[in-house]
Amino acid sequence: MLALKQEQLFYEIDILPIDLKAKMVDKILASITPLNSQIDRLWIKEANKRKQEIESNSVTLVDGNEVFKKISQRLRS
Repeated sequence: MLALKQEQLFYEIDILPIDLKAKMVDKILASITPLNSQIDRLWIKEANKRKQEIESNSVTLVDGNEVFKKISQRLRS
């Protein structure tokens, strides 16, 4: 009986518009991992710091492909 209810739920979800599905995913993830406003504030602070560093050219950016190339080389060594 439970399997039938799950299948019906999955069917109902499948036919929903994408924006409503995205909201549902957010709600489900929030119920699994509750938000931690202190951690969120720290991440926002870090993101703003990095943004400022990039805009002021005080850091050197490395192309993502180059990073993965170097990682791959190190793993093969």
